[in-house]
Amino acid sequence: MKIFDSHCHLNDSAYARDLIPVIDRAMAAHVDAMMIVGITEPTCARAAEIASAHPGCFASMGVHPHDAAECDEAMLARLKKLATHPKVKAWGETGLDFNRMYSPKDTQEKWFMRQLEIADLLNLPLIFHERDSGGRFLEILAAHYGDSGCRGVVHCFSGDRHELDAYIKMGLHIGVTGIVTIESRGQDLRKLVPYIPVERILVETDAPYLTPAPEKNKTRRNEPAFVRSVLLKVAEILQLDPEALADITWQSTCRLFNVNSIDLL
Repeated sequence: MKIFDSHCHLNDSAYARDLIPVIDRAMAAHVDAMMIVGITEPTCARAAEIASAHPGCFASMGVHPHDAAECDEAMLARLKKLATHPKVKAWGETGLDFNRMYSPKDTQEKWFMRQLEIADLLNLPLIFHERDSGGRFLEILAAHYGDSGCRGVVHCFSGDRHELDAYIKMGLHIGVTGIVTIESRGQDLRKLVPYIPVERILVETDAPYLTPAPEKNKTRRNEPAFVRSVLLKVAEILQLDPEALADITWQSTCRLFNVNSIDLL
């Protein structure tokens, strides 16, 4: 079994003291690849640094909607330069978050649209964040891509059936986190998982956040090794053999992020 954690934040300060043991535990759990996602300029630089030093680790560049107020063209130019690194395989985490409103709506939208343009220019798939945008996220994607489709993943999907169907129609992948394992909080997500074409499902941790059960009962900090619990729960919901699902999600994630066998060395 080979598992790809399609979204984690090993660039977070939570791993400052024990990054190497965390990566070692992931590899021991057959998590042979990890996408380390940037959300600010410093975390993007750190993601590229970790990816450079560790086989199986990859990086994405982007500005999170929470941090959109700090974004400017000079910062994006520096991130574009970082994105030329061969281990950088995606752009994001970018999108809209109208829940916590750490950045104004118009600012979020401005830099989200700008990052779509950059991802197109660099020919990189996108890692999307969406929360409580009231349909605005979908409107922006539809206006930008039209009927041509979009190459990317909706990270930590938490929407409804209408949104799910719209994402699938656009050609997007759906990121499933440890929420799917949580009894009450994951109820709606578990009901929607069967409506996702299996080849569009990606498994992720969003580590150090969203620790799945049963690990949640032992530690607050999530880590890539725990993505195995996400995979097992999704396999249970779909009544699939876990090894078969691991192979499908591995191939789908590698295809989306253009990761080949040489990249994994």
